[in-house]
Formats: sequence, structure tokens, C-alpha cells
Amino acid sequence: MINIFNMKILNAQKRDAVDMLLAQDSKTTAFFVNAHCINTAATDEEYRHSLERSDYLLPDGSGLALAAALKGEKFAANLNGTDLFKPLCEAAARKGHSIYFLGSAKGVAAAAAAKARRAFPDLRIAGTDHGFFKPEDTDRVIDRINQSGADILLVAMGVPMQENWITKHRAGLRPRLAMGVGAQFDFHAGRISRAPRILRRAGCEWVWRLMLEPRRMAKRYVVGNPLFIARAVSDAAGAWPNPAIVGTLAKRVLDLTIASAATLALSPLLLATAAAIRLESPGPVFFMQTRVGQNGRPFRIFKFRSMYRDAEARRAQLLAQSDREGVCFKAKEDPRITRIGRWLRRFSVDELPQLFNVLKGEMSLVGPRPALPEEVAAYPVRALGRLEAKPGLTGIWQVSGRADVGFDKMIDMDLAYVRSRSIWLDLALLALTGRAVLSGRGAY
Repeated sequence: MINIFNMKILNAQKRDAVDMLLAQDSKTTAFFVNAHCINTAATDEEYRHSLERSDYLLPDGSGLALAAALKGEKFAANLNGTDLFKPLCEAAARKGHSIYFLGSAKGVAAAAAAKARRAFPDLRIAGTDHGFFKPEDTDRVIDRINQSGADILLVAMGVPMQENWITKHRAGLRPRLAMGVGAQFDFHAGRISRAPRILRRAGCEWVWRLMLEPRRMAKRYVVGNPLFIARAVSDAAGAWPNPAIVGTLAKRVLDLTIASAATLALSPLLLATAAAIRLESPGPVFFMQTRVGQNGRPFRIFKFRSMYRDAEARRAQLLAQSDREGVCFKAKEDPRITRIGRWLRRFSVDELPQLFNVLKGEMSLVGPRPALPEEVAAYPVRALGRLEAKPGLTGIWQVSGRADVGFDKMIDMDLAYVRSRSIWLDLALLALTGRAVLSGRGAY
């Protein structure tokens, strides 16, 4: 368990969490908790009470991961309801447990149950019912659930209604496990489309929800996310042992705030760029590559694909044509670059998907550019110092000429940044980045 916001949140891998929930002999209640839940609990006493009475609280989303990180903790997995749905159904089918689907609009629970049954033929569906019943029909709904003999009850009424409903009626509900699952039925019935995998991997599924339902979700995310960050900072305040942690926290808050706003504001450009790449040449929209991050930790970087599909295979043949001295390869007339790719590189649009790396915490807005593993392997000892900082989208090197700056000079700049980094330096470099992008100097 990890204690954040005075709540004990389960810390486990997905399958371990499912096995734990289904192994209980007595009645068990489990709720998912995300940033919106924390904001709601801060002002809704009944909902807060429901969370406190639950047997298990499961961490849902990057917000909870951030809150844990601020206290020096790390969740083993993101236990959101949508991703946990299939492991839960699989385990229930294997153990012979039946599930009752309650909630969402008419027909949605039945559609979600039918899809689960197709995926897991041995799964026993105890029953289904929509969530728009009248208060006077509550006893009838509870009787139907109990008469079904269901072992598991999934309730999809939205936060905080589902948690409060389960808590209020838990004594009269016979299923051993009762869970509030939010929009899970809508996702699995195909009523609401899930975010592309790249957004889910980056912990930015909320951006997709906001794009699909801007009017309904604006308050939850545009207003709610900064509010949640403030609450997470306040919750972690007592855990800060020294000023260095305060500086790290301030940098992370700056990264999350600006990267979230930029991702939302630039979403039309991101979509248009993706379409242009697909129209010009065959291959994926995104290019993912292993890079070396802070303290030598590898991670997968996201970029818009600006080259033809065989670019990596042809790289070794072109190393002798590098226009840049030192370890890092750069060529002004690189034949692997597509026509749209040259435009993307000229204005650094190809780097924009790295906002997702920033949101994931693998990169920062400001820092040394992330290097390839083979480049780091060839580094002189002095150059390894640049790995002490989290890699960034922009930095001193980027605003000083990018590829026109030689390798040794780049190392000098990065080491200077590592020694002098501060929130004020980051803000200054971000302000200079716009001018560097427009000038196009060293962009190839």
C-alpha cells in the first residue's frame, strides 16, 4: 500500500491485484481513484466517506503516479478500470465466478457483457441492467442482483454516484466483490472510443477524452488537473527533506502544466501532421527509438516519422557523410528524409510527440537532448556528466544553433546546464526556444 492523500492505495501488478480481489472470502468493496476522484473527495463528504470505507482503492492514471512520486514512492502498475477489465473477466472465467453488469445507458451493460463473453466463452454472466432506474426501483434492482447469484458486481454510474450507491446498499448486496467502474462499460461496448495506444502509454488518455467531449470534460481536466497538482504538492509537502527535492518538484510541475496545455492547444496540428505523413509515404506515423535518459536509463522516444521506413537500415552507409564533428551523426542532405519530413524538421514539428515523453516523466521540457545508446557508448568520460539531468525538448544547445554546434561545444553547454539548472533558467530557455524554431538555424 502507498499512503497518499491520507488514503491507502493498493500497490500491485494488474494480475496480482485481480487475484487479490477475487481471493477474499468475505464481502469486499473496491473503487478506482484518479485525479478527478481526489478533487471530488476534497469537497464531497459523502464520497470521501465511501472511499474511506472501501476495502481496496486502486490507482488510476498518471495523476496518482505523480502524487506517489512526490513522496518518493512508485506504483507497480496503473490499475485503471478499463485495462483491468479483461484480466478480471479472464480470472473470473477461470475460477467459475459470475459477474453482474449494472449501470450506464440502456443496452450498454448488456453489450459490454456480451463482448466479455465472446472474449472469454467460459465467463458466466449473472445478469445486466442499466443504471438509469428510479430511486423507488432500487429494492427491485438489488433483489435481481441477489437472486442472480452473482459473485462479482460491477457498477458503472460515474463518480461519485456509483461509490455512494454501493456503500449505502453494501449490507444488502450479496456479491462477494462490488466495484465501481465508471465509463468501463461504454469503452468495452464501443460507445466511447479509447485513446490511441501512444496516448495511453504516455499517461495522457485524459487528453483524448477532452478532445472527444470538450464541453463536458473541460472543468474536470483544464481546471481540475492544475487543482489536483496543487493538492498533490500540498500532500507531499511534509515529505520534502531538502531544497533539491523542492527544485525537482517545481520542475516537474512546470513540465506537466506546460506540456498538458501545449498538447491540448496543438492537437489540431498534431492530427494534421499525422495525416500528412500517412498520405506522403507508407509506414507508421510515429517513429519510436531507444534513447538514453537520466542516469543512463533507456526509454522509448516518440517522434513524428520524418524519414522513409528503411532509414535505420541505411544509417550505417551514411555515417561518413556527417556534417557534424564528433560522435553524433547529422547530415544536411540526408536522402532518407521525406519531403514532409524536411518541413517537420525545419520547424521542429517532428519533436512535438515528445510532449508525451515529458508527461510520462521520461523527459523534461528543458535539458540535454537524449542520445542514442551507441553514441553514449562512444562518449569520453567527461561527456557522461550530461546524463545527470533528465533529457529535454529544448536546452542551451538547441537555442544556440542545434546541429551547427559541434559535439565538444554541445557537451560544454550541457554540462553548464547541469551545474546551473534552475526553474528560472528553464523559463528563460523556453522563452528563447520560439526564436530558435522560427530561425531554423541548425535544423536538419
